[in-house]
Amino acid sequence: MLPSGADYVLVRFVFQRGLAVIYLFAFLVAARQFRPLAGEDGLLPLSEYAENASFRERPSLFYFYPDDRVVGLTAWTGVALSVVALLAGPYWLPEPYALPASMLLWLALWGLYQSFVNAGRVFYGYGWESMLLETGFLAVFLGAGASHPPVVVIWLLKWLLFRNMFGAGLIKIRGDDCWRDLTCLDHHYETQPMPNPVSWFAHHLPERFHRLEVVGNHVVELAIPFCYFAPQPFATAAGVATIGFQAWLLFTGNFSWLNALTVVQAVATFSDGVLTAVAPVAAPAATAPPLALTVLALLLAVLVVAMSVRPALNMLSPTQVMNTSFDPLNLVNTYGAFGSITRDRYQLVIEGTDAADPDEDDWEAYDCRGQPVRTDERPPQWAPYHLRLDWQLWFAAMRPRPGRRQRWLLELLEALLEGDAGARSLLASDPFPDGPERIRVLRYRYRFTTPEERAETGDWWARERVGTYVAPMSREELQRGGLGRRTVVR
Repeated sequence: MLPSGADYVLVRFVFQRGLAVIYLFAFLVAARQFRPLAGEDGLLPLSEYAENASFRERPSLFYFYPDDRVVGLTAWTGVALSVVALLAGPYWLPEPYALPASMLLWLALWGLYQSFVNAGRVFYGYGWESMLLETGFLAVFLGAGASHPPVVVIWLLKWLLFRNMFGAGLIKIRGDDCWRDLTCLDHHYETQPMPNPVSWFAHHLPERFHRLEVVGNHVVELAIPFCYFAPQPFATAAGVATIGFQAWLLFTGNFSWLNALTVVQAVATFSDGVLTAVAPVAAPAATAPPLALTVLALLLAVLVVAMSVRPALNMLSPTQVMNTSFDPLNLVNTYGAFGSITRDRYQLVIEGTDAADPDEDDWEAYDCRGQPVRTDERPPQWAPYHLRLDWQLWFAAMRPRPGRRQRWLLELLEALLEGDAGARSLLASDPFPDGPERIRVLRYRYRFTTPEERAETGDWWARERVGTYVAPMSREELQRGGLGRRTVVR
């Protein structure tokens, strides 16, 4: 017998609480980082988005109000609404108010976050941004209160989870040879964007274990997703396998809320019967959803099916592109991760000095929050919180010199030369509160120390300098070279 929405009342409740946690992290990140990155005086100023973008192509509240006060109000409103959603606010209301209140709450969260994604440009160009928006839009139609969710929305969540996982599996098997010869995880833990405290230990696991890991990766991403649509208990088994896989990724790396959000999506593979069998709760009696919600859910399904054509064709194409949206509202997207694995880890280290004619010993490094700088510092845990500047520094380090997409880095250097408080807030430490006299960026190759090296030195990393990414310069030289846009203030 086919399941009905009555089988997913508890599933809906758990899913909504999990999604609220993800939204809470997303808006906290926006509240703390958006203004120094992409606000009025950010590294990529908000006015540039408002002047050059098309609202139809990149809709955002900040298109009409490119103002830091509006940014702050929007971010903290999102934080407050996320807390309301986490505490199941709509469920406190009497019928028939719970359902419209829930829809308005989730629609507001989706719309507010859409503004940050579409105005944040390169700092918001990650697959988990569009994934959160797509998941959040489906959540609008799950309902709340005494009525059960429309079952078609549960199936749309499974379809989203399928594209998330299967797309990641396809991009790997088509991409780097190391996914086919089972050697990618020999390098991944060391070269991933932001290692965490467990990454050093995972890197040093036996090679045979790494081979089994890659095989398991292919099974979970290429075979298991088809079981999401199977009857119970097979769908639950597939969901448990997916959650276990994502938990390992959470345990060994910092991938923002990508893994946590995938875990939330995987809740849709469960049923109330499964949850009541493992937890001391009983599924409440539920009525059928109102006709209006049922009709909206069916229209949503038609829309998603129609908009899934291009993402599905892309996913099946030998020239598959990962993490791409095909519509300005990020309603139905294509996903994928780590189609290629870097073999060497390059790092950018920003250094400043107060000396007019500095020697090598006169330079002092700025510490990053997530990227390694000091070799004796253990990699930190940040996920599901997202350090946007640190991720961009990882991408930039892949190039031997800055390109057009790294204009933000030159703006960062100029801001640090000025002692800008916003730019300094993005870093873990700033040895020059009023700005250094000169600044430079060096490029290093980092690797994890061996167990023997770590036992002898206590270091987590070993590094060697491979070049100068940005030559030493003062504020005046940066301005004269036409590299910065700010007014020099001495």
